[in-house]
Amino acid sequence: MSCSAQTPCVQKQDQQQDQQVYTSVKDYYGKVLQTTNDLKTSACTGSSKPHPIVCRLLRTLPQAVTDKFYGCGNPLPLGITGKDVLDLGSGSGRDCYVAAALVGPQGSVTGVDMTDEQLQTARENIDAFGQTLGYQPNLKFLTGYIEALEDAGVANESKDICISNCVVNLSPNKPQVLAGVYTALRSGGEFHFSDMYSDRTVPESVRQHEELHGEGLTGALFANEFERIVKKIGFVSPRVLSIRHISIFDEQFKQLVGDTNYFSITYRLFKVRSAIGEADCTATYLGTVEGHEERYLLDIDNSFDTNVPRRVSANTATILKESWLAKYFAVESVVDNNSDSQTIAAKRTPSECLMKSALQAECSSSALKSCSK
Repeated sequence: MSCSAQTPCVQKQDQQQDQQVYTSVKDYYGKVLQTTNDLKTSACTGSSKPHPIVCRLLRTLPQAVTDKFYGCGNPLPLGITGKDVLDLGSGSGRDCYVAAALVGPQGSVTGVDMTDEQLQTARENIDAFGQTLGYQPNLKFLTGYIEALEDAGVANESKDICISNCVVNLSPNKPQVLAGVYTALRSGGEFHFSDMYSDRTVPESVRQHEELHGEGLTGALFANEFERIVKKIGFVSPRVLSIRHISIFDEQFKQLVGDTNYFSITYRLFKVRSAIGEADCTATYLGTVEGHEERYLLDIDNSFDTNVPRRVSANTATILKESWLAKYFAVESVVDNNSDSQTIAAKRTPSECLMKSALQAECSSSALKSCSK
């Protein structure tokens, strides 16, 4: 029987292609890479410095866990004591270990990964870390695929926060990953994650390169396409928390990618209702997130000084009223349009503008370093 017009055959072909991707990623992160020194781009080594609280916790982690860390950002929100956290593509467990300390003995952290070598490292160091903490953390690692969280053992609507560090780009089915996260989150939950994005559609010649896939470049989503996907799934008003241009060290890689620029972006996606059309509000940050006593950065466009009312858009107000952040903010409807409260622009800065700014900033920095030699 010919497969050319048969849906089951098309599905089988897709499954085979997905399995090839899984095998490639497993080999690259389980066998090819031994430490971060083996990487050929800055994707997993050049992220900005984490918050001092996170830096302090990183210094307490087992060396084996940190040596095999291949993330591209710092997707670890503070103020998550007692929360249930899920980490997609948890690898050696670095972010999970830090999250376990942040949530404390009343919270929980679950990592999901498909690479046996990474999972072994993550699991065998839990007891030692518990001795460092002074209590046994509610920390576990599940073997599975991030496209099938329920099959891996993650119950629907069971998590408050989902994090991920440079892993979604490796998936052959990103919409399925994002939809699975949405299902796993409770109402008011957040997907707080760092990943790789491009400023244009990645050429097919790049997508077929196995090593480039391992480094994350072939699977990088065009940022505009990513935002369309998450809005369709149900996440409200995607927020950019940080953005950084990714440098490519390998000369062959540079020639292959051509004019395509890559960026590490930390996004915040909230599972709350859409508030389009509702009245604007004021939001006051209470200063109660440990580590952010004076100021809280929701995203690049929304920064809140403690006890200073700020005018916010309807969607921002909904996020601050209905998400896990609600206890840290006081939100009120705007009655007087001549209010003395400070104003935050209702419109978010487009991702393409943020990419251009990040690229220009790096070019200016490079020129400055060159002049100073």
